[in-house]
Amino acid sequence: MAAAGLGASAFVGRGEAATAPAAAGAIEFHGDHQAGITTHPQDHLYVTSYDVITTDPREIALLMQRWTDAARLLTTGQPIGPGGAVKGNRVAPPDDTGEALGLPASGLTLTVGFGPSLFDRRFGFATLRPPLLEPLPRFAGDEIDPAISNGDIMIQACANDAQVVVHAMRQLTRLGAGVVNPRWAQRGFAPTAGLDPEGGTPRNLQGFKDGTHNLDVLDPAMTSQHLWASADDGVGWMDGGTYLVSRRLRMLIETWDRSSLDEQEEVIGRHKGTGAPLGATDEHGTPDFRAIGPNGAPLIPLHSHLRLAHPDHNDGARLLRRGYSFSDGIDKLGRLDAGLFFLAFQRDPSRQFVPIMRRMSRVDRLNEYIRHQSSALWACPPGVSQSGYWGDTLFG
Repeated sequence: MAAAGLGASAFVGRGEAATAPAAAGAIEFHGDHQAGITTHPQDHLYVTSYDVITTDPREIALLMQRWTDAARLLTTGQPIGPGGAVKGNRVAPPDDTGEALGLPASGLTLTVGFGPSLFDRRFGFATLRPPLLEPLPRFAGDEIDPAISNGDIMIQACANDAQVVVHAMRQLTRLGAGVVNPRWAQRGFAPTAGLDPEGGTPRNLQGFKDGTHNLDVLDPAMTSQHLWASADDGVGWMDGGTYLVSRRLRMLIETWDRSSLDEQEEVIGRHKGTGAPLGATDEHGTPDFRAIGPNGAPLIPLHSHLRLAHPDHNDGARLLRRGYSFSDGIDKLGRLDAGLFFLAFQRDPSRQFVPIMRRMSRVDRLNEYIRHQSSALWACPPGVSQSGYWGDTLFG
């Protein structure tokens, strides 16, 4: 099967995000944009997709307010509810489950997004669906499982402590009972921040550096062009928001591990040790796509991941990649169920992710070593004010 890569060192990873905060500290929840987008990626990820089960749109807005109130507490390391985990009515279930008692905020961020299905005929939101929130098409080689794809609402939780992440998602899911049901969830991990003394680019499970040339979130011109949605895009409530693509990419680890180093580097288009483009020594150097190798063929192969994913070959399109590795045990044949949970934020999927993916799905050599198993697109609304709530520009 062929499935577009988007998951190797040329196209996915932590990248050039803002300076990492202290591991135990709190990250500001309020702002023009949601946290967890340009925030320096934390060590742990937990994404949950929900289906709305109520028929009353007012209950959705009320849930968003409850979730936002809880998020304000969780992201500052506090338990939720007036009684928290241990100070409420002792003959009633505690407001908070308590597994994060004594733990700091650990850089927790919570980010919400809305899927295309939320704007069907159930709730009267159809006229408010952003024109850019079209369900992702099927790409060549896709092996998408509907049970772990799409959904009405998504929450991304990231933190530097795994228990903090699980605790946060557990509280929000409890608060959603009767209004939403979990549809699917995915956990992920990244190399622990600070363990590399040189602060280098982290590596994915294929052993290649991941995120060398990511979108520079410190460049306002770049983020305005490639990341943040605008009212000019056709819907006012998304002004300052962004669109998130999520894809579960299972890596065929055993097949990859039997491939030669030359094969691996030709597939990716980079040197495995340094992360530099083939023929170069600097990881962050500009690839020379005109260079010819000793065999008379392009030094960076025509169907390599780096060449196909590079902005120079995609009309300058860039994404803010924020992917995490996953390892979910083994399958029935004893093979590792592991890979990359691809996350990419962007201003216009129809001009960014979709055309890049269509091209790569047909000819990327990395397709031999990965399988795309889930797919979703989310409209992430703008940030929350001190008195606002998630999605108030839509529901309010």
